[in-house]
Amino acid sequence: MLAKVFPFMAWFKNYDKASFQVDAISGLTVALVLIPQSMAYAQLAGLPAYYGLYASFLPPMVAALFGSSRQLATGPVAVVSLMTAASLAPLATAGSSGYIAYAILLALMVGIFQLTLGLLRLGLVVNFLSHPVVNGFTNAAALIIASSQLSKMFGVSVDTAPHHYETIISVVKAAVHYTHWPTLIMGVFAFGVMYGLKWLSPRIPNVLVAVVITTFISWFTGFQHDHKTGIEALESPAARNLIQQFNAASSALPSLAEERTRFSEVLNQAKQNHDSIGVLDAQHNVNVANVKISHLQEEAHVRREQLRAILLAGVLQSDGSIKFYPQDNIPVGTKTDGRTWRIKVRNEPLDTGSLTMMGGGAVVGAIPKGLPSLSIPPINFGIMLHLLPFAAIIALLGFMEAISIAKAMASKTGQRLDPNQELIGQGLGNICGAIAKSYPTSGSFSRSAVNLQAGAVSGLSSVFTSLAVVIALLFFTPMLYHLPQSVLAAVIMMAVIGLLNVSGFIHAWKAKWYDGAISIISFASTLAFAPHLDKGIMIGVALSLTVFLYKSMRPKVVSLARAADEELRCVTTHGLKECPYVALVRFDGPLFFANASYLEDKITEIISSKKDLNHILIVANGINDIDSSGEETLSMLVDRVRSNGIDLSMSGVNESVMEVFGRTHFLAKIGKDHLFPTMEKGITTIHESTHEHGQESACPLLTVCRLVEA
Repeated sequence: MLAKVFPFMAWFKNYDKASFQVDAISGLTVALVLIPQSMAYAQLAGLPAYYGLYASFLPPMVAALFGSSRQLATGPVAVVSLMTAASLAPLATAGSSGYIAYAILLALMVGIFQLTLGLLRLGLVVNFLSHPVVNGFTNAAALIIASSQLSKMFGVSVDTAPHHYETIISVVKAAVHYTHWPTLIMGVFAFGVMYGLKWLSPRIPNVLVAVVITTFISWFTGFQHDHKTGIEALESPAARNLIQQFNAASSALPSLAEERTRFSEVLNQAKQNHDSIGVLDAQHNVNVANVKISHLQEEAHVRREQLRAILLAGVLQSDGSIKFYPQDNIPVGTKTDGRTWRIKVRNEPLDTGSLTMMGGGAVVGAIPKGLPSLSIPPINFGIMLHLLPFAAIIALLGFMEAISIAKAMASKTGQRLDPNQELIGQGLGNICGAIAKSYPTSGSFSRSAVNLQAGAVSGLSSVFTSLAVVIALLFFTPMLYHLPQSVLAAVIMMAVIGLLNVSGFIHAWKAKWYDGAISIISFASTLAFAPHLDKGIMIGVALSLTVFLYKSMRPKVVSLARAADEELRCVTTHGLKECPYVALVRFDGPLFFANASYLEDKITEIISSKKDLNHILIVANGINDIDSSGEETLSMLVDRVRSNGIDLSMSGVNESVMEVFGRTHFLAKIGKDHLFPTMEKGITTIHESTHEHGQESACPLLTVCRLVEA
């Protein structure tokens, strides 16, 4: 009983010093990969990089302690990070305090959802996400993730468009206008280091080596070169005018948002009071406020893009200050500092007394030292209602990823897995992570592979991983200041290459064409609707359920005859000649309310097409379940068929179906002598009576006879 509540107690059975040492080394090895990866994934989720470290603090340890797999490495992963960004984008600006709060709340909701499913033993719910849907979504997500990092690779900034492809078009246009070559070179160099080390020696932590080398180069060369200055240092009237216009638009937005909130409260109050005129007035005010906000947002967006496109040259003055001139309007004979300067523009108004001028590349920057404070995230039921579908999708998708990885490793280690216990572990990991300022996490394939390869014996390796992250947060965060953003982009792009699986589409199509079609449609829908990734999954799930329902309503009903190998096979598939006096009909699937009439229609077709028919034998081996509608249909068929002078029997009825027949008195109606244990027994029993006045020389049910086309 104790092992069920605390599954980690089973780790220490036959555990020795050697196992402890192996777990310690494995945990530290995973941490060397996790620390840089987690920072990259946090930025993919729209959060500051150090929140990736927070997500690597408690979740790996708690998920291992209460999960089922001993080698599964939990933490930030690419797909869940992308889903987090997609779910929070409509609610707040990426990186803002509100956005961070909602991400932590989302982690709590995902954890509660997973924990509830685990405690209720409902791990099978994950089966609603079929493999074709997940394959299509994962491939699309890999492309979206990789392309979302292009702006960091080129060193440009653009606003997020309503559709992902529009954002990528904007990135390409901005990169054509200006690319910060040192940023691109740093990212490509990181790619080269990671790929080269992975090819030369997979045991070397290639991500960590790339991060260490590029961070040192960044610090040594002064890769980041920001300069604070006042607006008067801009020798560009156009730039100064654009700053004023941008500030005017962006400054007016907060007050309008507050005004809209007040109007919304008035609207809700009017609805509660059933004040029709008040509702119309309040709704009008809300609509007007929405239009004004939309216009201001568009104005701010246009001015922001124009400011980002301005390229300036710096000229050092005698007093040590710098004047900034448009690159196409530098005074003759003036010597510049050789840098291309840009104005750093975010969503908030610019401080005209302290503008940030960028003359170099972007780096991670300052990371708060120490552990995050532990607290339950603020509960906002309105926001939770909006996040609920996203939380459910992330919970199921994250768990499916985790359990797939765990099963793959269990096949190598021989460990027995409990999917519901793994749900509990993942749920508790997300709940505890939310208390420690984490966003949603899941099992990582790459880090789990590292853990397994390092020889991890138990989940204690994940405890050592968490301890290593704690040490990094306490003592090593200043060393990460100069880590280039393009290197983190390269880390993400390198990681998602493994998510691409084109062969998955081919395999699904070969198995069943409609599975391949669902996979392709899920892929295309996810790409088309990005960043609204939930729509792609919903379309895939809806198609899968539609196919399932159609197949359930139209199961395979085939006529059988003897083939050349003496087996009874499908007449249509193998081109076999049928017996004119006996119809051997096989029904493949449970017989229930949705498909009972389909069987009735097929039997009617057979009766209509065979004028000399004397007996119908229903092969029930494929009927694994039956409900009252199915039993009622069979009862009616017995009456109808026999009233036409044709007899009806069944063979291969299993125990569960037979129990229903016994309780509903169907046995008495059809007659026990009309129920046969096997097809062969049924054929030999009914053959003589059905062929008493037959004219054929040889019956296809007893002899080999293949239909010959004329």
